[in-house]
Amino acid sequence: MERFAALVDALVYTRSRNGKLALIAEYLRTTPDPGRGWALAALTGGLGFPAVKSAAIRNLIVERVDPVLVALSRDYVGDTAETVSLLWPEPQAPQNPPTLSEAVEALARMTRVSVGAELAALLDRLDANGRYALLKLATGAMRIGVSARLAKVAFSQAFGVSIDDVEEYWHGQYPPYPELFAWAANGAPPPEAEHVPLFRPFMLAHPLEGPALAAVERDFPAYAAEWKWDGIRVQLVRVETETGGETRLYSRSGDDISQTFPEVASALTIPAVLDGELLVRGSHQGGEEGGAASFNALQQRLGRKVVSKKMLADYPAFVRLYDLLIAEGEDLRTLAWEQRRTALEEFAPRLDSERFDLSPVIASNSLDELAGIRERARDEAIEGVMLKRRDSPYVAGRKTGLWFKWKRDPLLVDCVLMYAQRGNGKRSSFYSDYTFGCWDGDPDAGAELLPVGKAYFGFTDEELKWLDSYVRNHTVNRFGPVREADKSLVLEVAFDSIHASKRHKSGIAMRFPRISRIRRDKPAHEADRIDTLRAMIRD
Repeated sequence: MERFAALVDALVYTRSRNGKLALIAEYLRTTPDPGRGWALAALTGGLGFPAVKSAAIRNLIVERVDPVLVALSRDYVGDTAETVSLLWPEPQAPQNPPTLSEAVEALARMTRVSVGAELAALLDRLDANGRYALLKLATGAMRIGVSARLAKVAFSQAFGVSIDDVEEYWHGQYPPYPELFAWAANGAPPPEAEHVPLFRPFMLAHPLEGPALAAVERDFPAYAAEWKWDGIRVQLVRVETETGGETRLYSRSGDDISQTFPEVASALTIPAVLDGELLVRGSHQGGEEGGAASFNALQQRLGRKVVSKKMLADYPAFVRLYDLLIAEGEDLRTLAWEQRRTALEEFAPRLDSERFDLSPVIASNSLDELAGIRERARDEAIEGVMLKRRDSPYVAGRKTGLWFKWKRDPLLVDCVLMYAQRGNGKRSSFYSDYTFGCWDGDPDAGAELLPVGKAYFGFTDEELKWLDSYVRNHTVNRFGPVREADKSLVLEVAFDSIHASKRHKSGIAMRFPRISRIRRDKPAHEADRIDTLRAMIRD
């Protein structure tokens, strides 16, 4: 546990990506099994301990430290794990710290009844750094500037194996990944899972901007254009097994979401790996280009462990297909996009038409013509267009020059800053999460501001510092960790679309809001009104 705590501490204070990669790689090379496997699982979000909740941790610390001091410290520090690790009373007699493996095993055994005593016993065996690492491990909220992708890249660098191979073999393996380490570190054969429906890494696209825009314009006939649908990118995998067959539906991050969308998972009965966009339709349709509902409708289904019959009927899901990776045992990923597209067009009619359709290719003769088509397509379910080289194989990750995403210009609205809250991790000292609103009528006639969205990105580091200072100097009220601003600062907010929402007081919800500009020049009473946003809603 001490070595893992030292790694976590070093990662927190290391800013550069290469520095973080070197730290993780060195740890994986020099730490024996199974400790390094548990550490890798923690860094990639592969561990979960249901009994250890934030509430249980808060209860433990307020039993030992004055609750007012705890609340003030948490508000100042901005991170529960760091607050508890620093405030926790040091034990009178030093005890042997647990190993990482012992800590994982102990956390896994805990129940809601035993978590109080058992977690406290572990904390008593650790110093402040150890307590911080343990609590981060226990809650699964590392937030130390290390993504799952970065940890996998560090794994590949540690043992000199391809990151594409790591991504390919990763899914289907479980912590502490003995077969994965045996392959990468000891030269054993790669993990085999011939009869397991494994996730394959997605091929991704670069934004079409800067030099890439000019390059695509010059070589436009070499690219095919498709709609970029506003759902969630998914992969369907079907394999034959001894019991007949199994299908799984994976999200972009490789999470198995088959239980959330059982009607889609059960619809694929032919062994294949399909790439597409998960959408919903039915009574919530709203698009001339494809009849798919907005993302707001799809959100009603996301994250549900139990899907009712009513939900299945009201928000029926389907997949709009982009690509065919494997068909009945034949791996097509090395073929050109045009060949895979032909294979997909031949394969698609064999599928359930209620659950699958093809994403159409957009006919256009130039980038200018495509730009016009893109801007006219204000279908709720369309984000923009994709451009794919006709000769591109299907390769994991973002490869320069092969696929591009060209989003529509965002919608813009002027809002008033209403509330701010500290961020997490590196932003725990800054007020970086902003709630903003628009006027519900004429502000000169006494109209109130109604919250319309929340954003925590879109600004530079310098703008963040300025906004943090502004919030501190213009606070008029406090609600726990939230500060209410004096409602004098206008923010230009960019968003992709807007939808009616019964869950919000304003009756609307933005899709992908982000801070576009700080309008220091604009008085608050000139910010937009709710009616302006409502007019942007498409039925």
